[in-house]
Amino acid sequence: MKNSVLAILAVAAMVACKKNETTAVDTAGDSTAMSTPADSGMTGTGTDSTAMSTNTDAAATGTLSDQDKTFADAAAMGGMMEVMAGQLASTNATNATVKSLAQMMVKDHTKANDELKAWASKAGYSLPTALSADMQKKYDELKMKKGAEFDRAYADMMVTDHQTTIANFKKEASGGSDASLKSFASKTLPTLEHHLMESEKAKNAVK
Repeated sequence: MKNSVLAILAVAAMVACKKNETTAVDTAGDSTAMSTPADSGMTGTGTDSTAMSTNTDAAATGTLSDQDKTFADAAAMGGMMEVMAGQLASTNATNATVKSLAQMMVKDHTKANDELKAWASKAGYSLPTALSADMQKKYDELKMKKGAEFDRAYADMMVTDHQTTIANFKKEASGGSDASLKSFASKTLPTLEHHLMESEKAKNAVK
């Protein structure tokens, strides 16, 4: 009788152990099953975000209007012209006011040119890398002049160029389509207006 009771207790203990093991396995299985969809969901979200970001960048590049492109091209070539002519005048000018104006032009327009290039790189837009034929002709003609004649020609050029440039920048600031390009135009305008004022002073100094 005692042996029978012991046998029954041993069997009951074994059944209980097996039940606990099964529960543990089931619980682990459920935990794994629950974690897998969550991980998959997070991975999918990351992929979607990347795709959305890429599409947004592509859309931003495609929003450039004809006015934006015309302005960017003109600003790039105009900026190059101001730096080249300024470097020439820094060497060839005989009047101190003209020479000082030229040095300011090189410094300020180099900075503006770099900002425009940074915008173009971000927007995926290719700016001109050389002057237009008309600008190159004006530069070559200026290069041929010497002394007081050079000073007058350079000062006249700076007044005329900045009047045109300011009008172009105002047009882009108010009517452009690309927000970053409009901001560049607006931010650069005060510098251009200062240049025009200083150019007029130089022009009066070499009459």
